[in-house]
Amino acid sequence: MAKKDKHVSETPATQFLRRHGVSFTEHLYEYVDHGGTAESSRQLGVDEHSVVKTLVMQDERAQPLIVLMHGDRQVSTKALAREIGVKSVEPCKPEVAQRHSGYLVGGTSPFGTKKAMPVFVEASVLALEKICINGGKRGYLVGIDPKLLSTLVDAKPVHCAL
Repeated sequence: MAKKDKHVSETPATQFLRRHGVSFTEHLYEYVDHGGTAESSRQLGVDEHSVVKTLVMQDERAQPLIVLMHGDRQVSTKALAREIGVKSVEPCKPEVAQRHSGYLVGGTSPFGTKKAMPVFVEASVLALEKICINGGKRGYLVGIDPKLLSTLVDAKPVHCAL
């Protein structure tokens, strides 16, 4: 059952959103290890396609990047590499992702990351009316207009969904 009355502490992500004057809704759920977007969407009663996961990946030179993908889809790393002009892309190990983003895996947000990284978003995400995306801690999503991703984090649209 989703927690609705629990107070959420500020996170670097919510501080970033407030600093940029973004209005957002808050969505708390009981975090489950390896539950992913299937678990959060089930608890919150929202379509998993509109829950966007934040994935920290790296290219062949170990340069980090963020990919924003529908919860019910996977990233084609070959298609992504081709679109962004690198030889290869692979997910970062959890400890490496945490070092780059400043967030625990399962609580990674594209907003307020420790290190500035290029952000890529599956183009069809931008067509949604509203998305839920991690608010900077496990068990906490924020609802925003996906069109804001382009202006807030300079997210570049790509076609890499499987």
